[in-house]
Amino acid sequence: MANKEILLVADVFANEKEIDKEIVFQAIESALEAAAIKRHENRIKARVSINRATGDYVTYRRWEVVDANDQIDGDVEFPESQVLLEVAQLDNPDIEVGDYVEEEIESVAFCRIAAQTAKQVIIQKVREAERKKIVEAYQNKVGELITGVVKRVEKGSVYLDLGGNVEAYISREDMIPRESIRMGDRIRGYLKDVRSEPRGPQLFVSRTAPELLVALFRLEVPEVGEGMIEIKAAARDPGSRAKIAVKSNDPRLDPVGACVGMRGSRVQAVSNELSGERVDIVLWNDNEAQFVINAMAPAEIESIVVDEDNHSMDVAVETDSLSQAIGRGGQNVRLATELTGWELNVLDADAADKDHDEAAAKAKQDFIEQLDVDEEIAEILVEVGLNNIEEIAYIPVEEMLEIEGFDEELVEALRSRAKDALLISAIASEEKIETAEPAQDLLEMEGMDEELAHEMAAKGIITMDDLAEQSIDDILDLTGMDEERAAKLIMKAREPWFADEQGE
Repeated sequence: MANKEILLVADVFANEKEIDKEIVFQAIESALEAAAIKRHENRIKARVSINRATGDYVTYRRWEVVDANDQIDGDVEFPESQVLLEVAQLDNPDIEVGDYVEEEIESVAFCRIAAQTAKQVIIQKVREAERKKIVEAYQNKVGELITGVVKRVEKGSVYLDLGGNVEAYISREDMIPRESIRMGDRIRGYLKDVRSEPRGPQLFVSRTAPELLVALFRLEVPEVGEGMIEIKAAARDPGSRAKIAVKSNDPRLDPVGACVGMRGSRVQAVSNELSGERVDIVLWNDNEAQFVINAMAPAEIESIVVDEDNHSMDVAVETDSLSQAIGRGGQNVRLATELTGWELNVLDADAADKDHDEAAAKAKQDFIEQLDVDEEIAEILVEVGLNNIEEIAYIPVEEMLEIEGFDEELVEALRSRAKDALLISAIASEEKIETAEPAQDLLEMEGMDEELAHEMAAKGIITMDDLAEQSIDDILDLTGMDEERAAKLIMKAREPWFADEQGE
């Protein structure tokens, strides 16, 4: 059947929607197939083939080839759309299961297609093509700054019109809290994700991501865009306060001043875009302690103690500056922690000094008693940062030899005495545990026997509370213990905990 209208429809849709004409042809074929199937009472299968050059099209009825062994009673389940392999092979010996047998049937006239069916199929295909085109166009723009006009606001979420029938979505969680947004407002956002989905939004934008702050400074500060200034890190409390760490790749350039701009014009432009969010610009430093000091501004830091093992720092500030260092609701220290990557503990300097003096005095006394050294040597050990016997026992000899006045003989003597002291302490601790007697509550606990209670006491589990704090794996090595019994004993020991909670 010939129909020039098909060519006209394909041209119009392809030009208006800027999509491949082949997609429109496939949509029309699907519409004609749907109309042909609908015309039959039984749900047959059909295929329509359109000649792309002339608009001619042919309709075929189809039967899927199935294996007799997979059917009930050796017959097809859906005779209107299936045929047995052995029957199909009578006409085509090479046909296989899964292929189709086709027979040309009368085509439905294009002008007589149920308008709604054709329209829905074509629009659906075109919409799918448009959505795919959008994903392909924006896939490489993830991580970039995009600008759009507020199209609609729904329950705190915002839909942006990016132009060209492209829409982006900002969820309520990605919106700046308490930000006033109205229809027609022009706003910027950070494109965080592009997903190909059959329905709903595909472009996901954030107004709360730290990356948005970085992108805005890159836009407002030419030196950042050119690479002369590098933004090393950013942290935000959206809509309230933010911190960015900047570093200059040109020694002649002040990175903080460049980002602030003349009379604060550059940082103010960024702040205005983020609904008045206050931005602190912090100077990056390769020395992590100094970087933390910079990040804690405007609070003045008195001292810092670095714990490399736990990746944390104790930051001491004057009592008067304590609230400023912590910030409202812990905001300042939280942002500094996020910016630097270190867990920061803010301490009162006076209290920290007192604790430090007490710890130093205790360490000094331990050195005098356990290492049999005079007060002067003990004080030197404390001053160089050695806080306990274990550190002295295992610190590299080279590091101890760097201490002024220490020679190889003294160092070896100190290390040997420290190891002896640790050994004596371990033996004493072990003997204490071995001779420990189980508490009465552990002995009388349901499911406990005297032999098991003493074995537990030898492991340091003296009371019911001690047992309650154990895990199943902790007591599996006890005599006659399995997972089931271990679980029952531990839960029994924890019963007083639950009783206390209910009493409260």
